[in-house]
Amino acid sequence: MRDFAPLPDGTHFEEILYAKSDGVATVTINRPAAHNSYTTHCLVELAQAFTDASRDDRVAVVVFTGAGHRAFCTGGDVKEYATEYVKRPRDYWKYMGLFRAYLESIMHCGKPVIARINGMAAGGGNESQLACDLAVIGEHAWVGQVGTSVGSVACGGATQWLPLVVGDRRAREMLLLNPRIGARKAEEWGLVNAVAPSVTHGGKFVENATEEQVRLAQDGKEGWAIDLSRLDLKVAEYVKSLKEKFPECLRYTKAQTNQNKEAIWHATVAHAQEWLALHFTSPEPQEGMRAFAEKRPVDWVGLRSKWSEDRSPEYSWGAPGAKCGKCGTNSMPDGFSFCGKCGHELKAR
Repeated sequence: MRDFAPLPDGTHFEEILYAKSDGVATVTINRPAAHNSYTTHCLVELAQAFTDASRDDRVAVVVFTGAGHRAFCTGGDVKEYATEYVKRPRDYWKYMGLFRAYLESIMHCGKPVIARINGMAAGGGNESQLACDLAVIGEHAWVGQVGTSVGSVACGGATQWLPLVVGDRRAREMLLLNPRIGARKAEEWGLVNAVAPSVTHGGKFVENATEEQVRLAQDGKEGWAIDLSRLDLKVAEYVKSLKEKFPECLRYTKAQTNQNKEAIWHATVAHAQEWLALHFTSPEPQEGMRAFAEKRPVDWVGLRSKWSEDRSPEYSWGAPGAKCGKCGTNSMPDGFSFCGKCGHELKAR
């Protein structure tokens, strides 16, 4: 049917790469300089690609990955958050609608989706790989959540799905403490299906590489390097096996296996969308996102002192209770010493 015609091969996208060959559609976030974080526009392109792969009868399997070897995906572009959504929190509700459509395009894709985790999968990147059906990770990579460290809540998949995947206690550890979960532990916890050696020294693979060896390999120093060929072999192994299964049976098996994931997602995500948009009006994301964008430490002491001293922590400069005795302007922050309109000195409260 014409309305379901697939995108022409070689269709150009701005922030992703999309290729179809030999029954495999490969979707790649192509923003390596930004650690493959996704912008608002990138979410639109990703959803379009997964929807196309779902409808293209030539496609048997979808592989989802990131460009390069440092990052699979690190979630939303925090610089965009800081410059756009902190200024216009109402637009974050619209953004979350796009994010929901993106994750659901993976979950509802009529083909199995394999996450090829070629580097760190942080924040929304971990939520992205959780939306996939299978995941293979390079040994140099790690997964983790960052919400409580940057002024947000990981309720775009992580709070919903991590308890299903790793259990309650491990989910709380990831969500509350935000540790980096290395590739081997990720496999042990069930976050991924398999680990592929990816660190080499002198051209030979080194299994169970240390953090220092991974760092040297990432930097390409002293004969160390990252090699993703074993990762690709493992992905190819999964692809081959899936292509030897009945396509309708695969699709319905996926739909049935998604039952619990879908139930908790649809029970919570609309509420999450509303809360996150409202929360963007508060000082927490303003401080967290700006600190990240400015590459400085978060002012934890300053934030917490507002709570302990009852200085209206919900507002950046105090509750909107000040009124100018000269011009009558009201609802100014209690922390203001002078009227923001006429400059008249305000009475101390």
